[in-house]
Amino acid sequence: MTKHEFEVSMTCEGCSGAITRILNKLGDEVKFEIDLPKRLVLIESEKDVDSLTETLKKSGLEVKYNGTK
Repeated sequence: MTKHEFEVSMTCEGCSGAITRILNKLGDEVKFEIDLPKRLVLIESEKDVDSLTETLKKSGLEVKYNGTK
């Protein structure tokens, strides 16, 4: 699976919790890590970048794709 890095405008645990809930809805299709201090979300998935970006934007936060890792 490809590992993608996104910068998300998270400022608190509530924000990271929202991201966690949204990504958990995708089930086993994704594995992810959240680095709140660096405002990063690392996602391992075969889903395309546009799909992952739109999923993250459902949180209402700003999302920027940084590339693959």
